[in-house]
Amino acid sequence: MWTETLKVQGPYNFDLVLDRLMNDPLNVIDKEQRSVKVPLRIEGRPIVIEVRAIGSTDDPAFSISSNSEGDKEAAINRLKKIFHWHQPLSDISSHFMDTDLMGIFEEHRGTAIVLDFDYYGCLVKCIIHQQLNLKFAYTLTARFVQTFGIQRDGVWFYPTPETTAEITIAELREIQFSGRKAEYVTGLAKAIVQGELNLEQLIERSDAEILESLTKQRGIGKWTAENFLLFGLGRPNLFPMADIGLQNALKQLYNLPQKPTIIEMEAYTKNWSPFLSYASLYLWRSIEKRSENK
Repeated sequence: MWTETLKVQGPYNFDLVLDRLMNDPLNVIDKEQRSVKVPLRIEGRPIVIEVRAIGSTDDPAFSISSNSEGDKEAAINRLKKIFHWHQPLSDISSHFMDTDLMGIFEEHRGTAIVLDFDYYGCLVKCIIHQQLNLKFAYTLTARFVQTFGIQRDGVWFYPTPETTAEITIAELREIQFSGRKAEYVTGLAKAIVQGELNLEQLIERSDAEILESLTKQRGIGKWTAENFLLFGLGRPNLFPMADIGLQNALKQLYNLPQKPTIIEMEAYTKNWSPFLSYASLYLWRSIEKRSENK
């Protein structure tokens, strides 16, 4: 067992981060303790890390602990990327202070982009979520993980590509996958197992190269690939134009009579680079229901 304390440059509002993580029923969160248990695979070995906030928004600090021996340095380095502790949010917020998003950034000050805990799990989740309402998408994803994944210390891990490649279409249909979605998920796993797609190598490439590579896979379109870039890899300059949530957020922000066109969206977002991913997050945040108001 090991414990580490890590200080981060503020602002960083971990309570808002937890609020968004609570959307996913697979996440193990304790709001009172301000903590989340993170399932990580370090060199293929599943370990659980507890991340607990012990500071404030302006002076953030975290207690990081695990019951696993070793893997400490690799785990902490991964957590820094997952929770966006590697780049001060103040630099990003400052960029938006002279834009139309200033009010949203002030309202949700210190909200970070938090990545999915596993590259493969993120891509699978993106495929499952395609063309489903959000509530059922999370339910179906949880059903998939709890049926075929593994559990450690009360935390669920997504099944590995090797495990998923052996799952039959019929087994996925039993938990309410459509036949096509079942084919996409098992097809992705088989492509990884057979060496046609290497996610670890892929993450070193440019956004454009990753988009090109992923969209060659059956069942992965631009929306899915962009979401993987944003929430799997944390790429900073992604704005998925086809996302209905972003269209609705822009409609609300600019009091438009209907959802904006692609040309209008390109005009609105012109001055938001190179942090379009944060513009996306805060726009989504502006139309989400906060859990404390439910």
